[in-house]
Amino acid sequence: MATFVFRAIDIAGATAKGEVEAASKQAVADQLKARGLVVVDISDKHKSKEINIALFERVKPADLTVMTRQLATMIASGMTLLRAFYVLEEQTESRPLRDAIVGVRKDVEAGLLFSNALARHPKVFSPLFVAMVESGESGGRLAEALTRVADQLEKDDALRRQVKSAMLYPTVIFSFAGMVLLAMVAFLIPVFEKTFREFGSDLPPITKVTVGMSHFVTGKWYLLIAGVVGTIVVFRRWKRSSWGRPQWDRIRLKFPFKIGPVVQKIALARWSRTLSSLVASGVPILQAIEITGKTAGNAVVEKAMDDVRASVKSGGTISAPLRDAPVFPAMVVQMVGVGEETGALETMLGKVADFYEDEVAAAVKGLTSLLEPLMIIVVGGIVGFIVISMYMPLFKVYDAIR
Repeated sequence: MATFVFRAIDIAGATAKGEVEAASKQAVADQLKARGLVVVDISDKHKSKEINIALFERVKPADLTVMTRQLATMIASGMTLLRAFYVLEEQTESRPLRDAIVGVRKDVEAGLLFSNALARHPKVFSPLFVAMVESGESGGRLAEALTRVADQLEKDDALRRQVKSAMLYPTVIFSFAGMVLLAMVAFLIPVFEKTFREFGSDLPPITKVTVGMSHFVTGKWYLLIAGVVGTIVVFRRWKRSSWGRPQWDRIRLKFPFKIGPVVQKIALARWSRTLSSLVASGVPILQAIEITGKTAGNAVVEKAMDDVRASVKSGGTISAPLRDAPVFPAMVVQMVGVGEETGALETMLGKVADFYEDEVAAAVKGLTSLLEPLMIIVVGGIVGFIVISMYMPLFKVYDAIR
């Protein structure tokens, strides 16, 4: 027997809470229904809601997309929700995703709504996922809602992979250049330094700087590692903090070498696609705006969504607050305004998303072309600095011999 904590509602609408000892959640649900209560939530006492999700494992977006589309297909074909879950449990290879499916299935068997069961696994199912399922569940269009969720996940994953693939080449080049630089500083420069000492010549300032770097790397390497690790940790904590994240997002939008415009286009594509999907799924507009802000991935867009929500709540429009947000171009504001006037907001937002997704593809290609000569200049400058600093004393010795 295990102890379960429950929340339920009686006939009068009053909330009832308590603990029950039973063999399973289903047994608890049966007991509560026998008492005339409507189950809201049942959870294991002293256990995390996501105890089955491994701490260091994450669900891949591609796996979640495939699972969602399979679930939509099975439900559209007339299969019951619980039977579809059993099928997914058997064929899902991702362990954290399979554990989440098992947890959702058990909660649904215990009497919870599908959307409420999903909400208990926020690390796997985002607020966007839960809201669209909840809308489809209440409107009797669950299969259609799941299909829209799968489409949204595919678009997000494609956008993410596009950016990652573009950044892979510069990352590899700069990482390799860093390793070559460390190897030269740690192993090559000491050999030259020994030769310079034998000649007894006074080293030029540029050579002294390079030799000093070599001494630091070889003699105080632990400080170098600590400094790099500490910088990364401090930066990540600052970037994730409530006060550092808005600053970092504003800085990203102003990056040079066309990086800032690419970041802006990505944020706009994600924002318009998310809001379009939520509106098309029948999610209430205030809830859709709130979820869009939380899932935009940029604090500047999230702040603009807070202003939009306040405007809509007071009877205003969506487009009016967007005019005051620099991150939204005039074209987006005008198209949103036309969508509101004609009642085709989700269509206009879909067109905006399509436009900016194409823009991101073109901008990423242009950014890669721009970074290639920049990488050559940087890597060449680093290697050239070390080579010149090492050969200048040799030239000095040669002049002295002459």
